Amino acid sequence: MQTKLRTYDIVPNNNISFPIGTILTVEKLYDILDFPSIFNKHKQRGIDINKLLKAFVSYKLTDNFSIKRAHEWVTRDEVLERFNLDTFSERTLYRVLKTIGANREEIISDIQDNLFSRYDFEHTNINMDWTSIVLHGDKAPLGKYGYSRDHRPDKKQITIGISELANPIHVPIGITVEKGNVNDQTHFKKTYHQVINRLEENSLIVFDKDAMASW
Repeated sequence: MQTKLRTYDIVPNNNISFPIGTILTVEKLYDILDFPSIFNKHKQRGIDINKLLKAFVSYKLTDNFSIKRAHEWVTRDEVLERFNLDTFSERTLYRVLKTIGANREEIISDIQDNLFSRYDFEHTNINMDWTSIVLHGDKAPLGKYGYSRDHRPDKKQITIGISELANPIHVPIGITVEKGNVNDQTHFKKTYHQVINRLEENSLIVFDKDAMASW
């Protein structure tokens, strides 16, 4: 008689899996928000930028490791087939991401246009906050030594500002990326001006005291 639970030894094989639910969600929202019209104008030739971005976002919502790992994840035969992509080099992915970064202000403005035209938000009160991300390389031009919230003053970093529509909506509508040595007071202006045109006359803006000197 068996008196305790046990399992057979697990033998590795070459089978892979990926979260189809996440992929279907990305594809649905990508089309609902009309992202193809936003990104098509930034890349007309070569690999289909929208197919690649759908695959890349699906990766970031699941494994979310390095860009190198993203290329390995997307270029598996099964994933390429799912997104109807031909195989491509790691350099191609970097070029696409560089293009998006170079045009990020226009892209974010276009995304805001699509969000506010599609949804009748009950208010435009916003929360704004700033943080930093440690860089483990030295090639990023925005990477600078600064106040490290990750307690890694030995590493370069970048600073990020986020704007979101406040409770109960909680939809992000802006993101700004600055050098790692930019303080919150200076960064505040960039984050605020990115969303100011989306606010109504009596909108409430919530941010912490570190940015107060810029108000």
